Amino acid sequence: MVRIPSTPELNGYTALLSELKERIRDARLRAAVAVNQELILLYWSIGRDILVRQATEGWGARVIDRLGEDLRRAFPEMTGLSGRNLKYMRAFAEAYPDQEIVQQVVARLPWGHNVRLVEAVKDPAERLWYAGQAIEHGWSRTILVHQIESDLYHRQGRAITNFERTLPAPQSELAKELVKDPYSFDFLALGPDMSERELERSLLDHLRSLILELGKGFAFVGSQYPLQVGGQDYYLDLLFYHLRLRCFVVLELKIEEFKPEFAGKMNFYLSAVDDQLRHETDGASIGIILCKGKNAVVVEYALRESVKPMGVAEYRLSPSLPIQLQGNLPTAEELAREFPLMSAVKLRIEIERELRLLLQAHGRSTGGIGIGPMLQELERNGVAIEGVGEFEIALQAMNQASHGLDVDPDVAEQAMEVGTRLLETLKRLNSR
Repeated sequence: MVRIPSTPELNGYTALLSELKERIRDARLRAAVAVNQELILLYWSIGRDILVRQATEGWGARVIDRLGEDLRRAFPEMTGLSGRNLKYMRAFAEAYPDQEIVQQVVARLPWGHNVRLVEAVKDPAERLWYAGQAIEHGWSRTILVHQIESDLYHRQGRAITNFERTLPAPQSELAKELVKDPYSFDFLALGPDMSERELERSLLDHLRSLILELGKGFAFVGSQYPLQVGGQDYYLDLLFYHLRLRCFVVLELKIEEFKPEFAGKMNFYLSAVDDQLRHETDGASIGIILCKGKNAVVVEYALRESVKPMGVAEYRLSPSLPIQLQGNLPTAEELAREFPLMSAVKLRIEIERELRLLLQAHGRSTGGIGIGPMLQELERNGVAIEGVGEFEIALQAMNQASHGLDVDPDVAEQAMEVGTRLLETLKRLNSR
């Protein structure tokens, strides 16, 4: 047997391999989307013809069942031609009488998504809204069902805010639509005696679910994010950056009813973030205060004179596993795919924490800079850290996971290996 000698790792090979994998996946996805659109249009046309025949010929359910049997005999290789599915096609065509809407919107969704939408959402405008959101955010069928059952349509844009007064028109409208009320933290199982820190830790443990609930565009920056004002240390519960609004978003968690002083504290935090973190091209930072409950009149009074853009919303928790998820527990394959991503997010948080400690030990400020700039600052101060060179690709994968994006399993695994080695090095340096 001829043995092929192993070759040394080439510069940029891992990055190229990752890029080619992504390109191949994109091409396969485009082909699958085209096939799916043709299938949905076929199902719609079948459903429309059944509707017409029922109106003109008086067909009943038995005729539809017979039609399904004959079609399956004619096309045994095709699934989806059962009498039951033909009835779904009829309901689908009845729900969307306009073929142009089918072509432009719902044909971009898988058939299973469309069946759930027709079954669960009766209002046409609401149904189209969920369809558009599912396309924009890439929701799986399980997530789509969860969003419908959590009544996302009626929660979106319902928080009390002062955005119209404190933000320019285009940004204020988008910001208002992004803030929900209430926020659903059904993925948590916390008792009534929880503390704010327990709520925060639980949300971090379920960071991807939190980002899904917050909505598209939220990129995680850090928890208990440190800011120094007037020689005193302050810490933000959760800090995000919104990619569409191009601004920082501060989330403060309260396990009690809203109090007016919460707005004053948020106003202070936003001033510090704008001064220390905001880039000249960024929009004004936004604050969201999440409370156990609120009195609308008190909130409106508290926000009336605030000069910083902020909103107040409630959150709700589930004491047990939500009903809508009980029948949709993740498979072993899904858990295997999700675990490295969640682990990468946690590893990134730990690396950032150790870097801040190391910088503080060398008398350097850590406010307002991320992992990359902190590594550069340490290098400028003569602190040699083994493994920094190979950490760049690993950091990119961790950032993608922190933003709620999927990461190639091989890249995630390599990122974990490289990041773990760097974390051990940082801990050794901090222990000296």
